[in-house]
Amino acid sequence: MTNELISSKYTFICDPDECDCLIELTSSDGFGFPSGVTELTCPCGRKTTLVSVEHATIQPTNQTKEEQMETTVSPAVEYNPDLLVTYKVINNYSDPEYATDKVRNIEWDLHNARTNSKAVNAIQNRIGLVSDIITEAYADSLDQETLQAIAEALEIPLTKEISWEATLHVSGTMQVSLLEDNDFESELNDNLFVDSQHGDIQIDNYEVANVQEAY
Repeated sequence: MTNELISSKYTFICDPDECDCLIELTSSDGFGFPSGVTELTCPCGRKTTLVSVEHATIQPTNQTKEEQMETTVSPAVEYNPDLLVTYKVINNYSDPEYATDKVRNIEWDLHNARTNSKAVNAIQNRIGLVSDIITEAYADSLDQETLQAIAEALEIPLTKEISWEATLHVSGTMQVSLLEDNDFESELNDNLFVDSQHGDIQIDNYEVANVQEAY
């Protein structure tokens, strides 16, 4: 008589904003121990998130693989909204925490998270539209104080991006050989560069030109 296999039932979810798929997997290593599944790829191609692990059993069977392939009717999965499951609570990069709750409560948490995520995205899009309107109208507005108050309430920075050009005069010294000709122009082109120490200033391009030896 074949003993029951002690297994584990894993529950995975896919990206709620893109796929929103729930996958349950019950598996064993074939010798009576859980298989330790920690990662699973959704049919959509995305990596899923493990939300719960619980003990399960697989009933023994004397059917061969060929007989199992011929069987097309599988038993229905019993749904128990009051089932207690343990899942990992993701808190950014802090140590993982584990919580236990009923299936019905986890379902509502997932539903509320999806709803809140969609609401936040919609609000961010509206704030983006208001930001564009304020930025375009601020300079010519007769009521800049009101526009500034609206921007502060919505945490919209009153800034704009401009393109600029500048001429930078650089001088310095370098060691050169007295025994051979020196192409110090190439040396400067290869080793002299321009950078910014200010986060709001971005260097898109620079050119080393008019290189000559000072006398």
